[in-house]
Amino acid sequence: MLYRLPIAFHITGMAILKIARMGHPVLNRVAAPVADPTSPDIHRLIVDMLETMEDANGTGLAAPQVHVPARIVAFFVSGARAKREDGATREDGAEEDAEPDDVPLSVLINPEVEPLNDEMALGWEACLSVPGLVGQVPRYTAVRYRGWTPKGEEIVREAKGFHARVVQHECDHLDGVLYPQRMTDLSTLIFTSEMGAQADIETAHTETARAESEDP
Repeated sequence: MLYRLPIAFHITGMAILKIARMGHPVLNRVAAPVADPTSPDIHRLIVDMLETMEDANGTGLAAPQVHVPARIVAFFVSGARAKREDGATREDGAEEDAEPDDVPLSVLINPEVEPLNDEMALGWEACLSVPGLVGQVPRYTAVRYRGWTPKGEEIVREAKGFHARVVQHECDHLDGVLYPQRMTDLSTLIFTSEMGAQADIETAHTETARAESEDP
């Protein structure tokens, strides 16, 4: 298993749900707020979402992706992946930053996201609803987000880097937005099978820029 939420309520009969793909109308509409985060129907949906996310090897999932237009997201951020995505070594050759803590598997109901500054950065994103593709997407580098748990408790957190990117990506689904709609350069929308070639190109560009900067 990838990760399992220690759910405090007991539900049987978990199901793997069908994931909607880009072009399905449910992904283009604004999802409705959840009236009661603690209701049994919402709990059952959440358990099925987690089972579906695990089966699909996903980092996150939003309810509209499983054909339910409700404002619910689930996600998990491993510290190792966050370090890798955000860049383990600074360009000045300084010692690598310590690996950040994992962000535990989290379920947010009726989430809200607020940028903490105007700084944005490009990063690669993929999506279970856009299979086989990845693209470079500009996102705020630091956000504050809040939402409600299935127990009816409020969560308020601040996030930066990859953590912030994941939250923004998942919450976009609740407003009918897929990551290609956020892209500013569609030439970076590529098949996942071409990621190796793209990495080679980026490495060559970096080395060329470094050599030019070192020329007398």
